[in-house]
Order: sequence, then C-alpha cells, then structure tokens
Amino acid sequence: MALFKNRHEAGRHLAKKLSAYADSEKTIVLGLPRGGVPVAFEVAKALNAPLDVFVVRKLGVPDNEELAMGAIASGGVQVMNQEVLQHFDLDEEEIDDVSRAEEEKLGHYERLYRGEQGGPNVKNRMAILVDDGLATGASMRAAVAALKQLDPRQIIVAVPVAAPATCEEMKEEVDDIICAVTPEPFQGVGVWYTDFTQTGDPEVQELLERAEKEIDESVLN
Repeated sequence: MALFKNRHEAGRHLAKKLSAYADSEKTIVLGLPRGGVPVAFEVAKALNAPLDVFVVRKLGVPDNEELAMGAIASGGVQVMNQEVLQHFDLDEEEIDDVSRAEEEKLGHYERLYRGEQGGPNVKNRMAILVDDGLATGASMRAAVAALKQLDPRQIIVAVPVAAPATCEEMKEEVDDIICAVTPEPFQGVGVWYTDFTQTGDPEVQELLERAEKEIDESVLN
C-alpha cells in the first residue's frame, strides 16, 4: 500500500520532478516543519539549492485539535476554513484563544530553527515550498499567503503525495504545483509512507546544518 519507505525517499522521488529548477541561484527550497524538512532536504540536495524553513502552525478545533479550522504562518498571516468554523459554530473568543497559543509556538519554533536571523530571503527568487503531503491544504495555503508578502519571483508547491482535489484547487493559488502522486481514495498522508514517524526538532536542526555545509557555495547569497 505504501508508496514511500520514508520522507527521505519521498524527497528523492519528488526532486526528479523538479529538475527544471536545479542549479539556479534564483531557487530556494523551503521546508514546512517538521515533516516537510526531510523531504525538502533531499530536494535541495538534488537541485543544488539552499534550504530554509517556513514555519506554519495549524489552528485546531477546540477539543478536536487534529481537525484544522485554519492555520497561521510567518508574517502574521492567518487562513481560516469557513466551512469548519460554521459547522462547529465557533465564536471569536474560542478562535482567538487558539490563535494566541499557536502564535507563541510559531515564534518559539522560528527562534529554535533560525536563531535570531531574519526570515528567509525569497525576494525575486523561485521559492519551492515543500511538505510531506497535502491533505486539506490549510497549512500550505497559509504558507503561500505569507510567502506572497515577501515578493518572490515564483511560488512553487511541491509534495510527494496529495489528495487529488486539494492539489487541483491549489493550482490557482501558485505559479506551479508538483504533486508527485495523487492516489484515490486518498485516506491520509501517513497511509502512503511505511515509516511516518514524527520528525523531531533535533533532526530538523541537523538537516538545516547539513544543508548549509553541503550546498555548493556558488548558489548561496
């Protein structure tokens, strides 16, 4: 049933479909922590492009945190799922409580992964946003909305596996989208990985450090 052994194998598979963006000083790969970073690491290595992170936090429904009512991302961007909000009849206070908590976590992870550096430099560059898969797309939509404020030349979304409808819907929001596999029925991202163990913070930090050392200096600013 599984298509990929793990996120690294998925990243190598995905990278083959992104060869048009290889060896360009204008390309930058942005992994969505945490699960998107191992995938993005393999993509960046194959494309000989710098790797960075773009932090996004899902806004879970109170008492049902796995269900996303929206997401926030770097740059103060918030994307909400109106259908979920209406279905659960959530009031502004409940939404604000969840948003404040997630904003604190977003700030924490930005400092953890990026230290005191500013945000990634994407101005006039081809920014490839990478995650380990697309289900509802809430987190990725937040990342895209935030990224647009940073004036990239192009925004490319790239994932190893995606729900067909989500992949199709996102085509109108970005310059290019690569969903390597769109199985039907989709069932969920983790179904398509043999090993879908949660990626830890130390692994994210290690991969960012490795990418910085291994990348060809000719493509770095």
